Amino acid sequence: MGQRSGHQTRSKKLELALSKTMMTEEGVQNNKEEAKEPKAKEQRLTSVFGVADLKNEAIGLYNIGQSCCLNSVLQVFLMNTHFTGILRRITVPPSPVQKRKDVPYQMLLLLEAMQCGKQKAVSPTALAFCLSEYRVKLFVQHDAAQLFLTLWNLIKRQMKKPELVEELGDLYTICVQEHLACQKCSFETKRNSSMLTLPLPMLDSNSHMLKTLEDCLQYFFLPEELTDHNMCFCEQCGRETPFLQAAWQYELFAVVAHSGSTNCGHYCAYIRSLTECKWYCFNDSEVCQVSWDDVKCTYGHSNLHWGETAYLLIYMKKHPQ
Repeated sequence: MGQRSGHQTRSKKLELALSKTMMTEEGVQNNKEEAKEPKAKEQRLTSVFGVADLKNEAIGLYNIGQSCCLNSVLQVFLMNTHFTGILRRITVPPSPVQKRKDVPYQMLLLLEAMQCGKQKAVSPTALAFCLSEYRVKLFVQHDAAQLFLTLWNLIKRQMKKPELVEELGDLYTICVQEHLACQKCSFETKRNSSMLTLPLPMLDSNSHMLKTLEDCLQYFFLPEELTDHNMCFCEQCGRETPFLQAAWQYELFAVVAHSGSTNCGHYCAYIRSLTECKWYCFNDSEVCQVSWDDVKCTYGHSNLHWGETAYLLIYMKKHPQ
């Protein structure tokens, strides 16, 4: 589990994204610029901001030309009710040109189409062309982890309200605490760092394949001795050994799976609905409910006759008991 199809190298990484669950539903403040829009448009946007998230049916996204990776990543964002709670409170751009180039706004319109439409799937064309303004090429296959980070950075950079930027950072940032302990005197220091994904190794230090996700995680957090030029200064002795640990627990929210080769393949997403607590497979326009066993083996629905491998795993922080 966790390997991407194709030849494996030492540098190959399995990407994990961890998301906090700290959002609560809040009221919506209508932007003054929105009053200038036609009444029908205003009513349409108001319905978006106030509509409940998907409860009865998950909506697919049409493939507009090798857009399976984009579709999968978008579903991961838009099926997260904590993220859509932030998205509904964005500042609506004042002009048509700004609207076309604003990624959060185009994601909001796509969310509206997915929630208010009655069709089984909608087209992400407008958002795809919006992303192309920022060097996210159309009609090419992307790397899921790289696209996830690119999209997140665009969303964060274009949100105008500082409080929303802060909430977005809190929602998706992984906080890791590094402990440096001197092996001689046991003097210990702590250092905090943050990241969006954990690039898990596929091979250990002896170039042996790490077979499971648990193996990859344990190796990533394995204590490491700093020697030679990597040694840190100890106020009492001079040599320290670091180890990483996390105080929170996380649960799996979504899996972006890849099938095929490195140069020619396909992405789909397995996502757990936060309103229904059921797992769905989003394969472009086709959406079907799947079992937990399907997700665990990352082989897809039993009716799909193609091998899939987990590539991007998204976890959510669990509230403390």
